[in-house]
Amino acid sequence: MKKLSPAGYIVTLLFAVLAFSVFLVPHDPYVVNLNVRLLPPSTQYWLGTDGLGRDLFSRLLIGGRNTIGASLIVLVAALSMGIPVGLLSGYVGGFADRLFMRVSDSFLAFPDFMIAIVLSGLMGPDVFNLIIAIAAVKWIAYSRIVRNSVRSEKHKDYIAIARLNGLSSFRIVIKHLLPHAFSNVIVIASLDVGKIILMIASLSYIGLGVQPPSPEWGAMLNEGRAYFHQAPYLMIAPGLAIMLVVLLFNAWGDRIRDRLDVKRSRE
Repeated sequence: MKKLSPAGYIVTLLFAVLAFSVFLVPHDPYVVNLNVRLLPPSTQYWLGTDGLGRDLFSRLLIGGRNTIGASLIVLVAALSMGIPVGLLSGYVGGFADRLFMRVSDSFLAFPDFMIAIVLSGLMGPDVFNLIIAIAAVKWIAYSRIVRNSVRSEKHKDYIAIARLNGLSSFRIVIKHLLPHAFSNVIVIASLDVGKIILMIASLSYIGLGVQPPSPEWGAMLNEGRAYFHQAPYLMIAPGLAIMLVVLLFNAWGDRIRDRLDVKRSRE
């Protein structure tokens, strides 16, 4: 059994901390106390307080759970939509495949972020709408990966032998074609987490994601903008959190890619 990489251990620790963040926060992240507003970092308030006197460290922990949790929900939703469509398009072919390719080409004609902004704006500012908007953009990439993998495998000899042995199309897809495509999907998904976090933080920064008073790293950046000269830590803390977590997930995704790269591991 292969051991986790350092990035894998840190990601596991990060998930554990965020899962139990409610019990780890030293102060209530929602309580307003104007008597302690804009205090610098201290032993009582480790990262200081914001413009409403709320503990920044506590809000950073809960905000991380909201940001990373939303990104994981987006990823699961995109995979749930993308994998079945890719399997159907690649295996059935014909009109279904042509229709899927036209739809995916339409989505790929514009940047992901632009489409997500339009969809979020049309549905209204809400974290649930934000998740739907980003998932509606991201599922296309996974569908195309699965489709291409299925199309390259379905005409090979072992699939023909499976048909001769009486396996139904459903069992061929689930037993043979899906596992072959799944490793590629896992690699892309692990590398995509950081991009999704950036999209969620960016859209929340402009007011299309998590709404006050709930903390979220992108929204916290926007809240701290008004106090940048007086209390720069209000923007530095969530900004560093976003940067470090995105770098961490990218390193973790690179490690997963290297482990699943069969040709490289054989070399």
